Amino acid sequence: MTDLVVRKMNFAFEDYDVPFLWNEENPAFSSMANAVSFLAIGFEKMIVQMITQAKPLITDAAVAEEADAFMRQEGQHSTAHRQHVRGLIRSYPGLQETLDEVIGEFDQLTSKTPLNYRLAYTADLEATFTSVFKLMLDNDSTLFQPGDDRVASLFIWHFVEEVEHRSSALIIFDSMVGSDAYRMRMAPSIFRHVMKVIRIACAGFNKHVPLEDRKSDALAMFASHRGKQKLRKLIPRLHFEDNGPMPRAFDDLRLGPQLIAMAGIIRSQLPKHNPAHEKLPDLAAVWFERYEAGYDVSRWYTADAKVN
Repeated sequence: MTDLVVRKMNFAFEDYDVPFLWNEENPAFSSMANAVSFLAIGFEKMIVQMITQAKPLITDAAVAEEADAFMRQEGQHSTAHRQHVRGLIRSYPGLQETLDEVIGEFDQLTSKTPLNYRLAYTADLEATFTSVFKLMLDNDSTLFQPGDDRVASLFIWHFVEEVEHRSSALIIFDSMVGSDAYRMRMAPSIFRHVMKVIRIACAGFNKHVPLEDRKSDALAMFASHRGKQKLRKLIPRLHFEDNGPMPRAFDDLRLGPQLIAMAGIIRSQLPKHNPAHEKLPDLAAVWFERYEAGYDVSRWYTADAKVN
């Protein structure tokens, strides 16, 4: 029987404007997280369609139950991120074009790639999340707390639930495909696609969100972009479009935890990887305890600490 809990959340993005620069102390992380919202909508739509296609083929009742709970959690994530992105589009209508392009990339995967590839895509990407999100959640006082509490609370909820269902995608993949060799062989094209989609989102931010609102070049997370921009700035005859300063989201974090996260990402792609053995962020356990106690987790930093 699955341990996953489907939680319906409301972050009240309709109540007042949603800032693009939701963490003013870290513009680069604000852009990165916003790009995650765009990616999540397309990716999670693909997951729901993928599980719907896969469910009639799953013969193990426990795996079928896990797949259903996994799909339902991801559906809730997609709904919440759509609310976040709709808030951004209200202020910057051109971002609808960016969202359509991101969703289109995942729609193409659904229509043009076999089910096994999409199962591998989901398993490979989801396997990285525990290490990546542990780095973020372990540094929540820097990355999340200084920002808009609705946006911060959205990402904290999403990331702790990704930790909660960290094994689900691999359980489904192993049941239906069961080939580490295939999963590893597909990994390069999978992560190229992920980075392509993130780049589409970040390029859209540069195009549709004024620099005074984003405070940084949204593409600065890409080392190749930083290198090209520095070269163009040095050579006058090269076209140089200045999209702002180029800080990185994790510049203020210690190097050691970043290296540990990178090692975890690499480990997640190796044969026989078991996410259940990964070290988890302490914040995840606190979040689940508070949720069960009735704390308003949709206002993680500003809710009244008194629970019902």
